[in-house]
Parts: sequence; structure tokens; C-alpha cells
Amino acid sequence: MKGLELAEKYYEACGRPMLDTQFPEAAKYAAAGLVGHGSECFGFDDEISMDHDYGPSFCIWLPREIYERYGARMQEAYDALPGEFMGFAARSVEEQGRGRVGILCLEDFYREFIGRDVPPASAGDWLALDESSLAAAVNGRVFEDRLGRFSAMRESLLGYYPREVWLRRLAQSMARAAQAGQYNYARAMKRGERLAAEMALTDFVRESMRTVYLLNRTYAPYDKWLKRGLAALPAGAEIGDMLDLLYTIPDPAQAWAGASPDDYRYCLNTDDGRVLIIEAVCNVIVQMLHERELSDLQDNFLQNHIDTILGKIQRRA
Repeated sequence: MKGLELAEKYYEACGRPMLDTQFPEAAKYAAAGLVGHGSECFGFDDEISMDHDYGPSFCIWLPREIYERYGARMQEAYDALPGEFMGFAARSVEEQGRGRVGILCLEDFYREFIGRDVPPASAGDWLALDESSLAAAVNGRVFEDRLGRFSAMRESLLGYYPREVWLRRLAQSMARAAQAGQYNYARAMKRGERLAAEMALTDFVRESMRTVYLLNRTYAPYDKWLKRGLAALPAGAEIGDMLDLLYTIPDPAQAWAGASPDDYRYCLNTDDGRVLIIEAVCNVIVQMLHERELSDLQDNFLQNHIDTILGKIQRRA
């Protein structure tokens, strides 16, 4: 059973009755769900995930003034709930996993992820936020929210970046992808610097995936889950499959053997299968730009689209 489903069933069977019978005066301020750190909050948990920080559990978020009055007693009641549930053993928690579930202060929860307990107010506020932290702040599921404050903050973040911030982040990610995959990889291979080439390839994989998230107006999770999350996005599965192929190409060193400084300066080394895949990924990204009317350039080099994208900020302002 997925962690989110288990958490909701556990809350309905044990958490809500505890809240309503033992703390009726605080219950009307509570929100309950499972959001934040952990693969189960993204719906990515599997059998491997069950070796730690897995088991019947949920979060109850309380506004600070209510948390300070009832939080300690409510946590004692939470700890007294049955550990085993529906045949699943009690949640096993590693040291770094403490504080992810249980009775939590609403304001502190959001401060942990985005450094503030009110919605970002300006472009500068949004640009200062870490995207993977935003993804964690809005993942999972809210089972109920009686006061509505937790969900109001959540919905403001789910509304995504303002247009200016979105376009700037998109341009940055595309520029990094172009620099790493369409420029640095080839130059490192020509020099025979394999480690530098592999680092450039990794940077391209990461930034091309982040670009797909941005084009689909979805916060990208931290690196571990970038590929897994692509499957739910338009064109994401296609690009994910192509990126997987990058690591099945036989040693490409021979394709660059004897290359001079001027070789492939203005054309692609199509003897290297990795180059072909990089360009195929970039081609899909360019198609996505066209579909979203962010660029009409017929150019596979991602860097050449940056000015067009940034220019849309000025025209809209």
C-alpha cells in the first residue's frame, strides 16, 4: 500500500477520533494530511522505501497560538495511538527523519521549506526560493483542513511562479542545459577530458529535466526524483526515455579520436551517439517552446532561444 493511502486510512481510523474526542476545543483549528519530506509524500515510495521512515503516520498542523497551547499534549496522544495498523508495523524513524509527522506548528512547517509563513509577495521573494523545497511544500495530500489556513498557503504556492519569475527560471535552466550538453560536452570530448565530459553530461540531464518541469509549470523535486516525476508530465516520459539512452551508449571516445581543435566547431559529431540523443532532447524542448508560444525560432541550440523568452517579460510588463 502506498504511504499516502496508508496515512489517510490511519488518520480516519485513529487520528480524527483522537482529535475530536480528546481535543474538541482545538480540533476546529486543525489541518491533517501528509506533506513534506519523503518519497511517500511524492507518491514515489516502493518496497525499498519501507526500510525507514515508513509506517502508519500523518501530520496535524495547528496555528502557532493553538500549537503552543495544545501541541505537547496532543503529541502525547498521537504517540499513544496504535503503532501497528492494517498489518503494517509501526513507523520506523531514522534520526534525520524525526519531526516529519505528528503534531506540527503550521507556520514552522512552511518556514522549514520556504523560509516564510506567508506567500511570497514579489518577484525577488519568488526567485530566492529553492524549487525542490517548493515541490516538497506542496506535495502529498491534505485530508481535511477545518480552519483553512494551511490550505490557503498551500494554494498560493500551487498557483506557481509569477510569469516574470517563470520565464527567468526557464531561461536560466535552458541556458545551463545548452552550455553543458550542446557546448561543454563536445569540447571536453575533443580534449580527451572524459571526467569533464561526464560532468557536463550529468548537468545536461539535470537541467533538461528541470526545463521540462518549468515548461509544464510544475515544481521540480530534488534530483533523486526528477526522472520519476517526469512520467506524469506532457513529453516528460519521452524525454526521460531518451535521457536513459545516454547511459547505454558504448564508450564514445573512439568517435572523437584524432579530432582537431577545428573539427566539429560548426557541426555536430554524429559519430557520437550521445550527441544525437542530446540534440533529440533539445528538439523536443524546442517543440514545447513553440507549442507554448514562447519562441518561434527554428533553431535546435537552446541558447539561441533565451533572448526571445526574456523579451516576453519586457513586452508583457
